[in-house]
Amino acid sequence: MLALPTELTQAQAADCLKGLAAGVLAAPGKTVPLDAAPLQRFDSAALAVLLACQREAGAAGKHLLIQGLPTHLHDLAKLYGIAQLLDSDPAGTAA
Repeated sequence: MLALPTELTQAQAADCLKGLAAGVLAAPGKTVPLDAAPLQRFDSAALAVLLACQREAGAAGKHLLIQGLPTHLHDLAKLYGIAQLLDSDPAGTAA
């Protein structure tokens, strides 16, 4: 399973996106789980990385499933009006 780092701000965004995009392409199957639970320190760049990963997955005919999205990041996505674009399981609530 792919996972976000503990810190994802503008400073780490480009490198993180490169690694995640490669992971999405290499992942077997059509659904690619991404564990967002490790994320502790972030800014809005984290949302941009997640959206870019979703685009990469879609272009590869895959679906990115974001799991464990931190509540504060989900709240930030709602504030920006993009929460519905993040097909996610906030704070790992799915069974």
